[in-house]
Amino acid sequence: MTTTETRRPRTRLLAALAAALSALVLAACGAAPGVDTAAATGGIRTVNPYGGDPATEGTPKRGGVLIMGTDREVVGFDPTVQNTNQAALAVYDSLMKLKPDGSAEPYMAKSMDSTDGGQTWRMGLREGVTFSDGTPLDAQAVIVNVQRHIDKASSPGHRFTEPIESMTAVDPLTVEFRLKSPFGLFPTAFAGSFTTGSLGQIISPAALQKYGDQIANNPVGAGPFVLGNWTRDSRMELTRNPNYWQEGMPYLDGLQFRPLPDTESRYASLENGDVDLIFGGYHTELLRGSENPNLTVYYGSGHGAEWLYFNHEKPPFNDHRMREALVRGIDTQALAATQYRGRMEPAHGYFGDNSEYQTPEAAAAYPSYDPERAKQLVAEYVAEGGSTTVVYKTTNAPNRMAFAEFLQAQMAAIGITVQPQFFDLAQYSSSVVQSRDFQLAGTVGGPVDSPYPAAQNVLRTGGNQNYGGYTNPEVDALLDRAAATTDDAERTRLYQQVQLVTNQDISMAYTSRGYLSTIAKPEVKGVVRYLTRDMFFGTTWLDR
Repeated sequence: MTTTETRRPRTRLLAALAAALSALVLAACGAAPGVDTAAATGGIRTVNPYGGDPATEGTPKRGGVLIMGTDREVVGFDPTVQNTNQAALAVYDSLMKLKPDGSAEPYMAKSMDSTDGGQTWRMGLREGVTFSDGTPLDAQAVIVNVQRHIDKASSPGHRFTEPIESMTAVDPLTVEFRLKSPFGLFPTAFAGSFTTGSLGQIISPAALQKYGDQIANNPVGAGPFVLGNWTRDSRMELTRNPNYWQEGMPYLDGLQFRPLPDTESRYASLENGDVDLIFGGYHTELLRGSENPNLTVYYGSGHGAEWLYFNHEKPPFNDHRMREALVRGIDTQALAATQYRGRMEPAHGYFGDNSEYQTPEAAAAYPSYDPERAKQLVAEYVAEGGSTTVVYKTTNAPNRMAFAEFLQAQMAAIGITVQPQFFDLAQYSSSVVQSRDFQLAGTVGGPVDSPYPAAQNVLRTGGNQNYGGYTNPEVDALLDRAAATTDDAERTRLYQQVQLVTNQDISMAYTSRGYLSTIAKPEVKGVVRYLTRDMFFGTTWLDR
């Protein structure tokens, strides 16, 4: 592992802090340069969150190859191995699909029902659906794939299988899942994104038997496209599946994915016409795209946020006082002015301020900007022998590096010395957060479509994205009860309690809402997507 540690000169730090304060003064007087004060309080607005409007896009045209820029190279197509793969749904599709309200509805599956309050679920499959190798998508195929997640504890879908007591092929097109206890959100387990884990993206059993451990490089699904050529770190090419289950689709002849991890290069590739669409990871791309009349932006704030991970198992942030001091030391108005051109929606917890899961009590529990109180807390910690020198690890994206400099200046003002270290995205994911090798780490979180399983991923003990090791048995119980209940009102109340308790604990240092987006040329039509950027490519077409 190689890292680059950057220590900015003190004059540079003071300049950054002065710039923040100057921007605030200018904004108060009328307008700061480059700051849209009309939007400063609300951030970037939701636009086309789930895709385009078919009623206004015209009749789909056939043919063409959609070229896309992604923010990282894919590890593989094995659903039991966690990684971000924008091509996965193109190969697999999904048995269930999330609706805008976060619930799940049948997609490749025909039905998913319970008649006993959520303890027994029956999934009905469509007749005649096959994998691209001709193998039938039947009840046994579903059972084989779910069993892989059961057998592999490290699978991002394993936690969905823990409630399962038994699986039975009632007939070739019906699977019965008998659970250990009622579980109201069980259908959602078959609708999630590849990145966060799903039981709904399944592989041909014949391919599993043929390729074994090499299935990650040889995926065979029932989606609209099949994997063709794949040159790692260069491009991945997919071709049309002629036996796709949705008649007349897909419209495109193929897809091409190009890994473009550098944020500036990725956006430039879209503007100069090298690619047709990019999967944006940061506010900078989203803001530029929204201001460009020659591009179409797809974005919804959803649940989740951008935050800093505290390592709850290491000093200094295993101490509540230091977590509170850091949060109270960040001036979010200065952050918005200097890092987000005034277009930032502050975060005061995992769920947004306009969420039904946010309450006035929970919002008040999250620490507000108070540098004097922050200094007192730091002084108390130092008086007891604690060190206030903190290594902050983040990606080497330009805006993350700029944020690190801002954070240095803010923390210096309250007595905390921040030493940044920067990593490329792949190295950061594996060597820093997944290895929990940090005191303080940056992240790009949210937006997400459904609180389950996303909130459990980051807030529950042992959650597969709870890299900071946060744990609270009360929160665990609240999250489990919220997932199990079939009462929507009770679920809302439980998630409100999750927001309150995790804000009281200061589980993470929230900064703003999340800004994952999809940005495309206007000739890209038929976009159907999740807020997480996952796309269903069968409907996509090119108007050219």
